[in-house]
Amino acid sequence: MADYTFRPITLADMAMFKDWIDQPHMGGWWGDSGTEARLVQEDLGKGIVDMRIVETDGTPFAYIQDYNAHAFDAPQYSDQHENARAIDTFLGDPAFLGQGHGSGYIAARLSQLRRYFPAVLTDPDPKNTRAIKAYARAGFRAVKIAPCEDGDPVQVMIHP
Repeated sequence: MADYTFRPITLADMAMFKDWIDQPHMGGWWGDSGTEARLVQEDLGKGIVDMRIVETDGTPFAYIQDYNAHAFDAPQYSDQHENARAIDTFLGDPAFLGQGHGSGYIAARLSQLRRYFPAVLTDPDPKNTRAIKAYARAGFRAVKIAPCEDGDPVQVMIHP
């Protein structure tokens, strides 16, 4: 299994971050790269969202963020523990696709988060089967499909 490090994202990472979101394999699961980069920049230093670049052998290839599941009034998490953590992530560098890195780095981050939080949640689009499979391989289980804050359905998943 690869070793993964999770370093805080910086302004210097924004060009890479935007390039990753614009990759064809992203399939539109996240917003446009300009909007997503602006949102990350707005949250830098506020302490609400822990935003990190994932690296292996010193090479950055993915993005992961975590936050209190109730910080953004997400109705899909309303029935979850008050201290549950939610994560969002994407594998950005297409050279790392299909090698097990997605579930690998998610599991590695989960092992860190579970030391401090009673549960970790995520909510991919139900049609994003690649993400759902990666989360399942990392130890998440599907709980329900529910509407998120904009009314779109999401597949709520929990670890453990």
